[in-house]
Amino acid sequence: MKLTRERIIDAGMAEFAESGYHGLSMRKVAKRLDAQAGSLYYHVPNKNTLLQLMADRVARRAYEAGTAALSALDPAAPWQDRVQAQLVTLRESIRLHPGGAVMLADSPKVLSTSALSLMERLLETLHAAGIPAAHAAIGADALLSHATGFVLQEQSQPPAAAISAREAADLHARFPLTVAAATAFTEDDKFTHAVQLLCTGLATLTDPTPR
Repeated sequence: MKLTRERIIDAGMAEFAESGYHGLSMRKVAKRLDAQAGSLYYHVPNKNTLLQLMADRVARRAYEAGTAALSALDPAAPWQDRVQAQLVTLRESIRLHPGGAVMLADSPKVLSTSALSLMERLLETLHAAGIPAAHAAIGADALLSHATGFVLQEQSQPPAAAISAREAADLHARFPLTVAAATAFTEDDKFTHAVQLLCTGLATLTDPTPR
């Protein structure tokens, strides 16, 4: 097949999923494509550019999913719903890519324009809600970090350890609050409830001045 930038990105993401940042190399990507490393440089000049393109793809798809979710909302929906729509679709989008959470977390370092667009839109939502700029900046960062961190845990969780009924009872007796918290909600509920809690905190900082 003809070597293209899109095929190189595909191979780069597959390699990243297996080897991570430090294991990724243009040579390994070329091997996946049954090509010489030198032939990649015409389309992608170096590893940093490849990382930028990979992060940009994940973020762009997340942005597009967020756009669709926002369009489906009632125009009169509160800003908290607009934030939640962006965060839920972000989580769903990056879960589709093994290693996607790491790519997105590192995206500011590689200057992914699509990732910057995600932040810009979230900041616009918070500013329109009347949240002062300084608080909005920290709040948006916390919200995006929640999404990437949550998916990072989901993508890296090992299989649950098998324990006996006696061991389970012992853990419940020693750590009742922790065990209860761990089993009270589904992963989806945990994610959205945390977003709602962050929004509740931000709402206390709202500037009443109309915008």
